[in-house]
Amino acid sequence: MLAKRLHTWLIPAHPSVSQTRFWLSLSLTFAALFGILGLQKAFANFYIVQDDARQHIFWMQRFLDPQLFPDDWIADYFQSVAPWGYSGFYRVFAAIGIDPLLLSKLLPPLLGLIATYYGFRLALQLLPVPLTGFLACLLLNYLFWSQDDLASATPRAFMLPIFLAFLHFLLKRSLLACLILIALEGLFYPQFVFVFAGLLLWLPLRWQSGQLRLSENRWDYWFCGAGLLVAFLVLLPYALVTTQFDPVVSVAEAKQLPDFYVGGRNPFFYPDPLYFWLVSFRGGLFPTFKPFLLAIGFLLPLLYLKPLRNRLPLLRQTKPLMLLQITIVALGLFMMAHLLLFRLHLPSRYSAYTLRIVLVYAAAIVLTVAFDGLLHGLQRSRQIGIKAIAWALIGVTTVTLLLYPSYAYPFMKVNYKTGPNPQLYQFFAQQPKDTIIASLVQDIDFVPTFAKRPILVGREYAIPYHDGYITPFRQRANDLIRAQYSLDRAALTDVIRTYGIDFWVVSRDSFRPEFLKNTWIRQYPEAIEQAVANLQQGTPALARQRQRCTVQRDGNLIVLDATCLLRDSR
Repeated sequence: MLAKRLHTWLIPAHPSVSQTRFWLSLSLTFAALFGILGLQKAFANFYIVQDDARQHIFWMQRFLDPQLFPDDWIADYFQSVAPWGYSGFYRVFAAIGIDPLLLSKLLPPLLGLIATYYGFRLALQLLPVPLTGFLACLLLNYLFWSQDDLASATPRAFMLPIFLAFLHFLLKRSLLACLILIALEGLFYPQFVFVFAGLLLWLPLRWQSGQLRLSENRWDYWFCGAGLLVAFLVLLPYALVTTQFDPVVSVAEAKQLPDFYVGGRNPFFYPDPLYFWLVSFRGGLFPTFKPFLLAIGFLLPLLYLKPLRNRLPLLRQTKPLMLLQITIVALGLFMMAHLLLFRLHLPSRYSAYTLRIVLVYAAAIVLTVAFDGLLHGLQRSRQIGIKAIAWALIGVTTVTLLLYPSYAYPFMKVNYKTGPNPQLYQFFAQQPKDTIIASLVQDIDFVPTFAKRPILVGREYAIPYHDGYITPFRQRANDLIRAQYSLDRAALTDVIRTYGIDFWVVSRDSFRPEFLKNTWIRQYPEAIEQAVANLQQGTPALARQRQRCTVQRDGNLIVLDATCLLRDSR
């Protein structure tokens, strides 16, 4: 009988090693295919870079040439906030000549394979059926590649395999492995160590006879204590070390900055409370809900209701308690991050991946149990109509799962950006390494990555979480806006001399009012207001010298020589 054979193959009572290896190999194959698709996008153009890598990777070119970005405020800041293990990892490869930008493109497929392996092993501990491992890994990879975190090769990318490995070894009660993973997480993505610590606190607790009780096993207390000690030690240096960019911005200060509102670089506060708490990117519980197949996971609690529980014998093999524990820890840290806003960084960092990973495994369990129930039903039922419905459900579900990338367009969100001005990057790369470039044009954000030359300000680098960084940054941006649109030439020359500017980049649209209202600099309203007034009164001094001082053009961008701008022209 077809249903019986299919049931024996998909959901064996006692899975063999070969069956487990088959489903693991299939899971890794899918992960490799997604990784190859990611690599195709990463190498589609010479001047291409992942969006977040423009912040977290560009300064690492100092590992290959220490003379790059001398005294650069932006590079110094992003280097200071990089976790030690993360920057050390790239430094090791740079020591053998591997460019950090190249490495950042090669890493995501490898990290995806590691995460898939441990994701499969974790699934088998929640429900010892290899099909569950495959379904979980399929959904995990849909999750990984429908977001841009894995593709960024930034600290968040390393968090994914480390977290899944930690969950696997925590369920196995492997102390040494867990301690190593806690230390690694602290070195690569320290915020998530709080999630690890929260899960460790569950170890001395037991749910017995409908009540929460303390464990009678001393090993649980030793395990918990050792893990918390490592977590404390790995986080301690971050708490003690201060930099010139501290302190972290306070809530009161953030509410005064346009940067944190709609239209700003890092919108956090929203007028709609439902949107703010549930789906906002930085403060919401579920910033994005992709893939939508995760919604299947919400059905898991329903399966444990008595009418269904008795009809689904496979449920007795499930161990979903950890999913509940992760959920409680994630919700607790989410609320704590809101209460201690910005001191634990962003609240969504604690809920976004944790809750989605919970739903991945919940969905994999639901699907496995559903397949088991349908195949059992096919073997017992003699009614053709019921059999047809069961086969249809199995077929539709299988096709929906496997073909998700083809109909969930766009499926892959790797967020690679192509630099639109290659001639500009080549021109700046030929200039001295201490060259300083000023511009209000957003495309200038590519210059540090592709030309390896510092810029004074740029949208990509306007990150407002530390007072010691954002206050001087805002001052620079305001000064540039005032100077670029000043009718008085003296204001322009003062800014050039103050910041040691060598080149000034404008676009063909820079002196139109629409440029001021529709680009990232609108988060500096006072300077913008004055700039609009100046445009209404006449032609800014910089615009009057544009023709005379142009030294390079590329597409919509025009490069002006600052030395020429300093010379008087009558």
